[in-house]
Amino acid sequence: MAAQFGRRVVKGAATTAVAAVAVAALSASQAPGVTDTSQGRQNTGSSPDVLADDSATGNSPYYTDLPPLNSPTATPSAGTGTPAATGDAEAGIPATVLDAYKKAEAALGDSKPGCNLPWQLLAAIGKVESGQARGGKVDANGTTISPILGPQLDGNGFALIRDTDNGAYDGDSSYDSAVGPMQFIPSTWAWAARDGNDDGKKDPNNVYDAALAAGHYLCRFGWDLSDRADLRRAILSYNNSTEYLNTVLSWLEYYRKGTHEVPDGTGTLPSGRSDGNTGNSGNTGNTGGGGGTTPTPTPPGTKPPTSQEPGSGGSTSPSPKPPSTPNTPPGTPSTPPSTPTPTDTVDHLENAGTGKLTATAGDAFAERAAARTETKAGKAVAKVRVRFTIVGDTDAVFTGGESVATAVTDGSGVATAPVLQAGEKTGGFTVRATVVGRSVAGLDYAATVTARQADGLARTTDTALTCVPGGEFADQVEVKATYKGAAADGVAATASLIKAAGDATENDKGPYFKDAAGKTLRTLAGLETGENGLLKLPKLFADDTAGTYLLRITTTGGATLTVELKVAAAAS
Repeated sequence: MAAQFGRRVVKGAATTAVAAVAVAALSASQAPGVTDTSQGRQNTGSSPDVLADDSATGNSPYYTDLPPLNSPTATPSAGTGTPAATGDAEAGIPATVLDAYKKAEAALGDSKPGCNLPWQLLAAIGKVESGQARGGKVDANGTTISPILGPQLDGNGFALIRDTDNGAYDGDSSYDSAVGPMQFIPSTWAWAARDGNDDGKKDPNNVYDAALAAGHYLCRFGWDLSDRADLRRAILSYNNSTEYLNTVLSWLEYYRKGTHEVPDGTGTLPSGRSDGNTGNSGNTGNTGGGGGTTPTPTPPGTKPPTSQEPGSGGSTSPSPKPPSTPNTPPGTPSTPPSTPTPTDTVDHLENAGTGKLTATAGDAFAERAAARTETKAGKAVAKVRVRFTIVGDTDAVFTGGESVATAVTDGSGVATAPVLQAGEKTGGFTVRATVVGRSVAGLDYAATVTARQADGLARTTDTALTCVPGGEFADQVEVKATYKGAAADGVAATASLIKAAGDATENDKGPYFKDAAGKTLRTLAGLETGENGLLKLPKLFADDTAGTYLLRITTTGGATLTVELKVAAAAS
């Protein structure tokens, strides 16, 4: 059941039987089974087209323990006064960890309601990734008492992911490791990070931050997790293994049947792992707790110790290497030299034909940034991860609401960023492409967001606008703004009483507006068209001077409309 490349650990018949029962139960329930019916085929393993560092965890090892066959006691309704159900011990989730999952579900319900994220899915992933933060060993703020680190992803029995964060999160400036209760690799945390407890920090070791980040990660691409196929895709994107998918789905189904809260630090600890180590072996930091001395949390950028007490969580020691083959000729290395990865061969980035990046506020950019990875000789390099980062004072985001996105180069060496969505802030910013896991010069693309504009203005009625001296106009002026024939909402506008058609100087007599305090105003700035491009001006009043006057309305983009106002005594 190992998640790493080219390696699988076969479990015993008893475990297989439990897995079969669990998956059968899932197939009969609302949870998706392991068959992707939309594709018409069975997924029997990790996809060769998915890179290890293109998942949340880098396909790091995970816990393989399956839930009990007996259903847990259902959780009583809140506020009923009924004592908390005890149920099976496995159904107990540490209080702070459980709170983090539920808060993440609520946050995603507001920001991405179409995702339908259940907190039980976060609990299932948290169980499989870290044993619910080692049984809930977190402080009052939700931060793990000691770091939870996966093994060093150095290609030795695991995926090869070279350092992407200079050791800021995992303390290793050579290779990456999965970090925290939800086991994010640093390159994924760089764009998926969230502040789940509103303390101003985004810490992968904090269960509130990690749970919210995991929720957003699972809800990208417009996935609806109430849909079987989308749920399956989301889980496989977290760790690309069918065995992982089945294990998570088993816990999801179990938690859906009922859970109960237990004190922090008292949750049950898993033992079986996909890399063949026991959960309390201390061979990696991805452990469920247990005995031993708990170390002081490692500050960002500090390399953790190379060994720790079993179960303390935080060793970057690699798995023991097998002994060298007997009768090895002298001078033969004990392990074969590592083969350079595609990323190792990248020398530079080239613009892959990206045009001008411009968009109107609120619209999607028509052009997408594209970069080509090349060797020193100019040869394209496929299957390289390229990170695109939005840099500058802007609220533009990539599809899904992120300011950082990654893409893997295709057979022609080209990686294309997701669609850019302009916000309301106008001006220029930069989209920067960099190679993940390789120190080569970045490639910058200039992007510009222009203000919403209109090229046409018209009144919505043709009613004459008249008033007696000292009175108020019966009708308010309403106009509709358009741009290339379509309604233009959110366009800035100004309305001013002017002296003449050829003189835009503000008039000092005739009709006027009033501010909140009743003060006379003859120019209104900061107006904005609303839905369907409509703009309704405040009431107009007249002083005692009769005559014909002009009201001029202008918008961003150059649309202009001059409206005639008449102030005359009422007919006898």
